[in-house]
Amino acid sequence: MADVRWIYDLTIFLYAASVLFYFNDFLQSNRKVNRLAFGLLAVVWALQTAFFVSQTMAKAYFPVITLFETLFFYSWVLVSLSLAIHYFFRIDLLVFFTNIIGFVVLVMSMFLPETPITAVSHILTSELLLTHVTLAMFSYGAFSLSMVFSVMYLFQHKMLKERKWTPLLRRLPSLDQLEAYAYRMNMLGVPMLLLSIVLGIIWGKMVLPEKFLLDAKVFLSILLVAVYSFWLYKRYRDTWQMRRLAQMNILAFALLLINFFGTNTSNFHSWW
Repeated sequence: MADVRWIYDLTIFLYAASVLFYFNDFLQSNRKVNRLAFGLLAVVWALQTAFFVSQTMAKAYFPVITLFETLFFYSWVLVSLSLAIHYFFRIDLLVFFTNIIGFVVLVMSMFLPETPITAVSHILTSELLLTHVTLAMFSYGAFSLSMVFSVMYLFQHKMLKERKWTPLLRRLPSLDQLEAYAYRMNMLGVPMLLLSIVLGIIWGKMVLPEKFLLDAKVFLSILLVAVYSFWLYKRYRDTWQMRRLAQMNILAFALLLINFFGTNTSNFHSWW
């Protein structure tokens, strides 16, 4: 890893610069600064991709097994999704808020040792398991964007209710658009996470002798699908206020974070 470590370090430096420029644009609405921030973010994506490819070639497996690898991949997913949404919808504030999360996740990976290649069991490198983890990370990326849309919805709702007409308010999509975007992201995230769980259960039945269905992460993952599915049901039935749905969406994301970082008790879900 040492020969490509400079790519990782440069990525964090440029990512920090991009977030800072986006923060400046958030405060002052400067189009030149915004374009510079977006350009740096595109470079960050290219460097992350190059680092990820180099790790894949060096390890001969898709590097999403260790916590370091998973956090890096999660950050890459967030950058990729934010760039895609900016290209199609040009929601600058979404890119800014999303990449605050992405940058924090990437910085967290700095403090984690990368598990040596020899320490990764061949049982943990099956295509079924790698697909399971990859789908889970993409679903987490979709849920992250949905959460950001809900935060923006609540912020705009509060500003409109208090009749605070600020320049920032004009840069936000309408309440209906924000709610619709959150709904679409959850519509993408739920089937991906459900498929990830199904593949994980199939893999577990094949290689794990223990009663893995009693594992905390398995239980919370199933609960997470149930919570987001309930959210989609309530939204479809239109029985709750949109503000209440936005609040529930944020709480569901908090449960996602607990599931991702707080459940680390089993042999097959232990990263530390």
